[in-house]
Amino acid sequence: MFARQVASRSASLLSRRAFSSSIVAERKVAVLGAGGGIGQPLSLLLKADPLVTSLSLYDIRGAPGVAADCSHVNTHSEVKGFEQDQIKEALTGAEVVVIPAGVPRKPGMTRDDLFNTNASIVQTLAEACAEHCPKAMILIIANPVNSTVPIWAEVYKQKGVFDEKRIFGVTTLDVVRASRFLGEIKNVDPKKVKVTVVGGHSGVTIVPLLSQAPKGRDVKGEEYDALVNRIQFGGDEVVKAKAGAGSATLSMAYAGARFANSVIRAINGEEKVVEPTFVKSPLYESEGVEYFASRVELGTEGVKTIHPVGKLSAKEEELLKACLAELPKNIKKGVDFVNKA
Repeated sequence: MFARQVASRSASLLSRRAFSSSIVAERKVAVLGAGGGIGQPLSLLLKADPLVTSLSLYDIRGAPGVAADCSHVNTHSEVKGFEQDQIKEALTGAEVVVIPAGVPRKPGMTRDDLFNTNASIVQTLAEACAEHCPKAMILIIANPVNSTVPIWAEVYKQKGVFDEKRIFGVTTLDVVRASRFLGEIKNVDPKKVKVTVVGGHSGVTIVPLLSQAPKGRDVKGEEYDALVNRIQFGGDEVVKAKAGAGSATLSMAYAGARFANSVIRAINGEEKVVEPTFVKSPLYESEGVEYFASRVELGTEGVKTIHPVGKLSAKEEELLKACLAELPKNIKKGVDFVNKA
């Protein structure tokens, strides 16, 4: 009974975000890294999304089993699993590709510690997508996002298929955490708490704009500092609690599914779909920051409008300054990885 209730609530959650039940186009979504800790629950949530009509699950191993399991969920979408050398079949025709592939963090590791392993994985997958689905919307979860998004972009530039409007770093988990943690402090439903988070997706590059949230404007002093720190380093909380067994997987899968749903709704023609996401951005290019997360309106071709950060409090100005000092190093690391030869 409990499992059925969870599945029902997941489906209801995503269906409420659907543009219209009468406008369900054929949308093929591919998940690269479907056999992992994020990939499995993400695949389940996408199976429950009424806007996904075809779900293609790929991993080096295990994806066919995940696909067989998900295929028993009684929603209308078709699910197929692929592994090893079947990536062409997995990607052909995909309109949205979600990439949770990579190794998880362990205690004491930062997202940057993951760089060398995950950078190679992302580069390989980018090369495959450039060949088999160059027009797909790319949703990058693989960490460190501040570096893996530039890696993907550089591969696409080399392959001659780069379109800055179609490559997204998924920072939705920071938004989800911010609304949850602020909701706890205010003792209100976190679904009714909207907090914009800008910058990047690692430590001090995560900048929650609490002053722009009605429930966050009066959070001050030590309570404010503790809340910001928890939003910025919430992943460490999970890594520690799992005692070396992994990092944030379930919450990340939820966030990834939410962002994928928003992208599909925008592709389907829904207007005013806005999500914070890490994209190629002009907002701080003059300060050497080529990629930046802010509120982005999504459209049928991907990025439609990049919104500025707006008015900031003095504390947020300090946070943004720290973010802008760190981000260029993260971005350069990704660019240099692809162009090192």
